[in-house]
Amino acid sequence: MGYKFLIYISYSYAIPIGNPLEQEILKRGYEVKWFSDLDKNNPDLNLKENVLNDITEVINYQPDIVLAATDDVPDFISGIKVQIFHGFLSFKRPEKNNGEAHFRIRGFFDLYCTQGPSSTNGFKLQQPKHPHFDIVETGWSKVDPLFPITEKNHSKTPTILIATTFTKRLSLAYNNDVFNEIKQLSRQGNYNFLMVMHPKLPEELKLKWQSLNGENFTFFDTTNLIPLFKKSDIMFADTTSAIQEFLLQKKPVVTFNHTFNHNYLINVTETNAIESAFKKALTAPNSLIKNIEDFINNLHPYFDGKSSERVITATIDFLHKNKNHLKKKPLNLIRKYKIRKRLNYFTLKSYNSPFTK
Repeated sequence: MGYKFLIYISYSYAIPIGNPLEQEILKRGYEVKWFSDLDKNNPDLNLKENVLNDITEVINYQPDIVLAATDDVPDFISGIKVQIFHGFLSFKRPEKNNGEAHFRIRGFFDLYCTQGPSSTNGFKLQQPKHPHFDIVETGWSKVDPLFPITEKNHSKTPTILIATTFTKRLSLAYNNDVFNEIKQLSRQGNYNFLMVMHPKLPEELKLKWQSLNGENFTFFDTTNLIPLFKKSDIMFADTTSAIQEFLLQKKPVVTFNHTFNHNYLINVTETNAIESAFKKALTAPNSLIKNIEDFINNLHPYFDGKSSERVITATIDFLHKNKNHLKKKPLNLIRKYKIRKRLNYFTLKSYNSPFTK
């Protein structure tokens, strides 16, 4: 039997999440299309030949399975709606809000393909209150290309990857003192810096950091971070969810002004402590590596690079599964109206019960 998949995204940073899924779908001989509801002019997406250009084309495509790296998805298109996530649970918010957005049930999804025990358990706690979805723990497709982990060739000049979030109060990219410290360290030549910035950050900020380009600093305008992860010995970051992805390699991360003093991170709050933190991280202390291992075994205990395979198997199984135990999805009138307004497509049609084939 053939199946029609739709990979539904909003922003370019979701393309690396969908690519391994697309490869797995095509390997099995099934059909797959892409659709972006916001970032329609992204060059990486426009290079693909299987992109649907508007919501009418999406409806006419009639997908069986919608893989959404978004917080919501149109209720009026066919197919089971599957949440595949656009990031890890990032543990960046104050305790009372920690995980709140990650585990918020918005009433659009039939199936959550969770990344590991920490996300699975969070959704299982929500399930009795919202009995309209199922959960299957699969791992996360985005990190499939990271595996198997290979030993990096060590050089005399260690490589440090700098990654930033886009929230202004949390992002190190806005901090002039951090900028000047990295500028000075890159000119001394003791470290080789690679840098990526969140696509939502302002262009003038990107240009500022790009001005550091030289023998020991390289700015990358990309959302494909895994090749940079593999080249790097340690990461320097703020609260970006890229931290969790990088840690899967069991490599240390130095953070600047993280909202938590997690025991699997080396956190600093002053710029004059940054270099000493780099030196400590580069020694990979045994206690730190043990803390990292404990953390990632709860976050994403899949190191085989086969999460996409598990996602596709789980969604096909769910498509055919008897779903009588699931309740109808909530009316959700305000959220449904917002989606229709965003897509400029107004219809009364809504798939409130999970699609079955």
